[in-house]
Amino acid sequence: MNTITVVGSGVMGKGIAYTCAVSGFEVYLNDINQEIVDKAKNDIYSLLEGSLQKGFISEEQYGMAKDRLYFETDLEAAAKNADLVIEAVLEKIELKIDIFKKLDSICSPETILATNTSTMSPTEIGAQTSRPDKVVAMHFFNPVHKMKLIEIIRGLETSDDTVRLVKEVGEKLKKETVEVNEFPGFVTSRMNCLIGNEAMNMLMEGVASAEDIDKALKLGLNHPMGPLALADLVGLDTRLRNMEYLYQTLGEKYRPCPLLIKYVKAGRLGKKSGSGFYQYS
Repeated sequence: MNTITVVGSGVMGKGIAYTCAVSGFEVYLNDINQEIVDKAKNDIYSLLEGSLQKGFISEEQYGMAKDRLYFETDLEAAAKNADLVIEAVLEKIELKIDIFKKLDSICSPETILATNTSTMSPTEIGAQTSRPDKVVAMHFFNPVHKMKLIEIIRGLETSDDTVRLVKEVGEKLKKETVEVNEFPGFVTSRMNCLIGNEAMNMLMEGVASAEDIDKALKLGLNHPMGPLALADLVGLDTRLRNMEYLYQTLGEKYRPCPLLIKYVKAGRLGKKSGSGFYQYS
């Protein structure tokens, strides 16, 4: 595994590309137009500068990462020589399937195709390709360069060799991995969505303020971040898509909180829009 292509240059895509580059991989980051790609390049270069100044990466890592990062709007040019492709686009199954069909025709038969989904089925995605044994989910966490875990989700046809190889990539990225047999929401998203949704219901019911709900879970249950602040960080539109999928697949206990639906309709999407459960300057 030498060359990794990341499809999608949002928060997660940029984080994955940065982490792979500072870990010594040749990385191609792909998105749909030049303006988006240029913004991603500037954001990653700024993160590299900050990491160097703070001593998180060495001069050697900094120079190596900049030399081995490529930004590309053409999917074929970005993916044709990849050993591993990691898709990091919106949590929409139709979009993911469309991308995987294209990648299946572009990439070498030996290329592993991974989705960074937090809830969706690698089995369903893999079934749309000619290589379901080489399709897997690699669920990274935000911010990618700080969070220690990758969930590796095995689809019905995912081979042992594919799982072994993506675990080896995880080790090179200095991440811990857990192997999960596919089920909607995997491990972390099922738990996280339940906790966050219950926090939103408590806020809606007037049980406590957003600040006090988050403080209670941080200090009382030792969570590193409160569930409402975390939802703002993830993006409330993203959280709503996750909740809707889990509600469809796992039932009533995952019904999205009405307050979450209202906030998304109002454009209060969390940190990225400047307001959610909290205000951001």
